[in-house]
Amino acid sequence: MDSTEKLWKNILSDIEIEVSRANFLTLFKHTALISFEDNIATIAAPSTMVIDLLQKRFKETIKKAVDKHTKQDADILFIAKTITVEEKVQGEVPLFATKEERPKMPVGHLPRVRPDYIFDTLAVSDANRLAYESAKNVAKNPGRSYNPLFIYGPVGVGKTHLMQAIANEVYSQDPDNKIIYITSEEFTNEVVEAIRSNDTARMKKKFRSANLLIIDDVQFIAGKDRVQEELFHTFNSLIDGGAQIILSSDRPPSEIKKLEARLSSRFAGGLTVDIEAPDFELRTAIVLKKAEKFGYNISIEIAKKIAEREQDVRSLEGALLRVITQASTLGGNEITEDLAEKALGGNNKKEFHTLHAEDVINTACEFYKIKPTQLKGPKREASLVRARQVTMYLLKHELGLTLVEIGNILGGRDHTTVMHGVEKMEILSTSNQLLNEEIVGITKMMRG
Repeated sequence: MDSTEKLWKNILSDIEIEVSRANFLTLFKHTALISFEDNIATIAAPSTMVIDLLQKRFKETIKKAVDKHTKQDADILFIAKTITVEEKVQGEVPLFATKEERPKMPVGHLPRVRPDYIFDTLAVSDANRLAYESAKNVAKNPGRSYNPLFIYGPVGVGKTHLMQAIANEVYSQDPDNKIIYITSEEFTNEVVEAIRSNDTARMKKKFRSANLLIIDDVQFIAGKDRVQEELFHTFNSLIDGGAQIILSSDRPPSEIKKLEARLSSRFAGGLTVDIEAPDFELRTAIVLKKAEKFGYNISIEIAKKIAEREQDVRSLEGALLRVITQASTLGGNEITEDLAEKALGGNNKKEFHTLHAEDVINTACEFYKIKPTQLKGPKREASLVRARQVTMYLLKHELGLTLVEIGNILGGRDHTTVMHGVEKMEILSTSNQLLNEEIVGITKMMRG
């Protein structure tokens, strides 16, 4: 450990005592001290959203800790930077974690891939066992076991977790592997941009030189002829070169309408496995696993309460984070059944009915006392931006819509704007009690 890493480890130790556990795990865990020169501490964080939150809420806390350990009146400079294995701070885990608890995967090592999405953090039951075992085999023998591996199932059953676990495992075996994780929407954008800029050679080189290509939600390329053609040739090039391809969808290849027959045949040419919606026992196990990941011990009774209310993995994590946030707000780490009931908002099991995008929009507008035309319009007053980003978050997590679909619904906004809004709400929802109350309140209203 060099002097900069050691300094940042000591600074983080002080900061961890000053902030809530949720804030530390969410915001500080992914940071690194790049340099300390001329009284300027240059701190790297994985995204501009994290930087924005650190500057607005914790800059003074950071400066206080930096000044203490450098004996200087330091200026703080943030930069958005992905932390590589060599640059990774050794002290990025919680202060009180034991050596054995430290995650083996580096933070920010692969674009778009979460370092906590590994096989060890995935709960397994009959609903996902075949997909789990198949994924582990692929991770051990990429390009040789099942190629392609096609995983399908409804929204929120853990397809993304499983695919990113493969990416993390392949990376850990050899960091020199070129691994690309991308959604079909992003792949489509790459093709469109390459055509627009007359630079298809660069795009082809990017994708056809991969050792592992993972495409999420591949059903959305249906009906896009130019995109399907490019994927077909990329597919053949990678398979011929011994690279591994992994695809996910909400349905099997044969049921994707407007998918070219030659692509459907390629997709089904390896192993096709499905993941069923998690049953009650698996949902309970998932909650316990995720609580452990966040550094909390909860009783099985509390895990059952959450599992009774939520039906998919994303919703389970969201409910658990509300409970953890409630505990952090009260200044302790103990999670009691009464606290969980309060955070979850009542004793009654949630009644489910089919929701549509307009249900979400109308409910959000009613909650924030604005008109749908304002929500979808161009104005950027703070109150409208907040309502708009919460709506984006709910459309993504409650309905499972794509970023492009959400952007189109909300007045034709660019998918990157939607991605920023959703990610910002995901980060804030782990630490902002008021925001959690708003999200829970809107969800209750939608669910009746």
